[in-house]
Amino acid sequence: MPVRVLTYNICRGGTGKEDQIAAVIAAVEPDITVFQEATVPAVVEHVATRMGMGQWAASKGESLAFMSRRPVRHFEWHHPRLSRHAFLEIEPGPGELRIFGLHLSALYSAWTERHRVIELRNLLASIARHQHGFHLLAGDFNTLAPGDMLDFRKLPRRLRALVWLSGGTIRWKTIRLVLDAGYADAYRLIHGAEVGHTFPSWAPHVRLDYFFTPSGFANRVRQCEIVHHPAAAVASDHLPLLVDVEFA
Repeated sequence: MPVRVLTYNICRGGTGKEDQIAAVIAAVEPDITVFQEATVPAVVEHVATRMGMGQWAASKGESLAFMSRRPVRHFEWHHPRLSRHAFLEIEPGPGELRIFGLHLSALYSAWTERHRVIELRNLLASIARHQHGFHLLAGDFNTLAPGDMLDFRKLPRRLRALVWLSGGTIRWKTIRLVLDAGYADAYRLIHGAEVGHTFPSWAPHVRLDYFFTPSGFANRVRQCEIVHHPAAAVASDHLPLLVDVEFA
């Protein structure tokens, strides 16, 4: 059975941008949308209601939220040790698929990259009992994949200073950890070396948003696309990422 999943960081709760966010999402008609920075439940409710989604869930102060076209079987926030944000587990319905929504710590520096590695290790340990089955990791990882480049000249001055203070060189290890754990990068499966930049939405120059699935299920990925829409640049600072997968 095909399912279409969208991951979307809606920037600081999305308050005041509900209609633009809904317009961007409506253009691709996902079955399930996983939100990051969805800290205001009323925003998620507004978007879900406008789009006629059968179920939604958000919790004040939690970054992760979701809405679904059909009722889901189970969802739960988990709080791994030393992680800034909870991750959100979603079981869409009958079948084996699970979706794990993530939002790792932000900012570019050697210090924050080391913390993202700790967060991700704890998260992978938390979901290890499901790694034998088909699942997706979805969200804003706030880091670069191996081989991707960051033009530090495009960073605000305060962020360039943070990189310099943390040693001047960032060894991007978080995504390598995911790949070494046996996951496939859904965007790379479809697009190869194409850059796939998702941030910032008005002038994308870095890829922060990802879908991963265990490599043994890579053939289930049918499509993975960045969503470009006229409202996207004002709806959020991230462009959403869409994946189509098949599951039994």
